[in-house]
Amino acid sequence: MCNAPDYTIHRHHHHFGWDNSIVPVQTVAPGTTLEFECIDSSGGQITPESTTADIAKLDFAKINPVSGPIFIDGAEPGDAVKVKIEGFGPSGFGWTANIPGFGLLADQFEEPSLQLWHYDKDKLGTSAYGPGGRVPLKPFAGTIGLAPAAPGEHSVVPPRRMGGNLDIRDLAAGTELYLPVEVAGALFSMGDTHAAQGDGEVCGTAIESRMNAIVTLDLVKGANLNMPRFTTPGPVTNHLDQKGYEVTTGIGDSLMQGARDALSGMIDLLCAQHNMNAVDAYMLCSVCGDLRISEIVDQPNWVVSFYFPRVVFE
Repeated sequence: MCNAPDYTIHRHHHHFGWDNSIVPVQTVAPGTTLEFECIDSSGGQITPESTTADIAKLDFAKINPVSGPIFIDGAEPGDAVKVKIEGFGPSGFGWTANIPGFGLLADQFEEPSLQLWHYDKDKLGTSAYGPGGRVPLKPFAGTIGLAPAAPGEHSVVPPRRMGGNLDIRDLAAGTELYLPVEVAGALFSMGDTHAAQGDGEVCGTAIESRMNAIVTLDLVKGANLNMPRFTTPGPVTNHLDQKGYEVTTGIGDSLMQGARDALSGMIDLLCAQHNMNAVDAYMLCSVCGDLRISEIVDQPNWVVSFYFPRVVFE
């Protein structure tokens, strides 16, 4: 059982960029538990009634809203905020899109595409059904971070030293995340919640899904972290491991090209094995397949592998 929240941060208390001049919506003591009403990464622009035509209408000024910020009493530069992720309350609806100009293979997939997902919000062990298969769920927040010391507004899209759009699928219930503080009060915000995602989020979107998130915010004085770190409560792959994996590789002197080649190989394999069209395979890889660096020491060539869980089709 997770801690009961002391406060609820409602979804209308959100912002679209990191900025240390934003007035906090709540001031809390270390050890406080809060429930955040998080908006999906489209800012609510994609709905259960949306079609592929709506991708072209997206207002990118409203992308990746985060709820907050929260001022933590006593937080100072050099400290770390310890974020205990208590749990999630998913909405039951999500979406995945291929957005032109975005994603690892953006040059190969230039047309928009949209997949809508519906799942049982009360049974997180169940799967969301998509093109040709079912994806085991693992809710987490894609964007979770603190305000930077640099003045002015900074985009939420790229990840930063103080966290932000990390898109690490293991920032799930039970994980403890440590973020370096750059400004007084830390100014914590979170959003961009996902029902499931593969490591790499290769097409640029996961199963984007509005949900509530409960976290406990604590403080580690004088931590002097250079970058975020986290501790998981147990295994991180057992929701996908049951049937093993299909794996493709990319080999060469560029990790980026190796990642592209490994992903392209998996898309080709899924299309051949399951009679899928390529963009559906691409989006499916984004929500449940994992990019891994398999070897990075045998220069001049490195090996990147793409793992696709067989449980999706079995």
